[in-house]
Amino acid sequence: MEVQNLVSLVPWTFVAQICNLFIQMYLIKRFLFKPINAIIEKRKAAADAEISEATKAKEEALAMKADYEQSMLEAKTKANDILTTAQKTATVQSEEILRDASQQAASIKAKAESDIAQEKRKAVNEIKDEIGSMAVEIAGKVIEREVSEEDHAKLIDEFIASVGEST
Repeated sequence: MEVQNLVSLVPWTFVAQICNLFIQMYLIKRFLFKPINAIIEKRKAAADAEISEATKAKEEALAMKADYEQSMLEAKTKANDILTTAQKTATVQSEEILRDASQQAASIKAKAESDIAQEKRKAVNEIKDEIGSMAVEIAGKVIEREVSEEDHAKLIDEFIASVGEST
């Protein structure tokens, strides 16, 4: 029978053990699970906050990347505009320089032609004067008389007219 004592249930011991179990559960729940759950909630909140911050930082980084790409595109467009403007300006300036140069060349050519014509008239007048004086000398020798100023001028004019027609 001794074996039966070991397996038998004593009601007061059983009640005491159940009360002991409920007291232990209450104490474990109050002093162990509540602080652990509080720590777990804090960690969960911190992890959620870090995840939201990381998501926000990622969104900001993507926005900054988009702004950077937009800025680079605008800079390239502006650089192309500046280059195009510079090329157009250079073309216009080169055309103006060429136009000015051709105008200057034309004016130099016109001045040179004017100078040549003036020098030609001057040379012709000098030759006419020399020819006139030679003609007077020849005429004086041929006529062997003194020619009056009036006759002299008339002979010169006639000679010049004949020389002018032959040139």
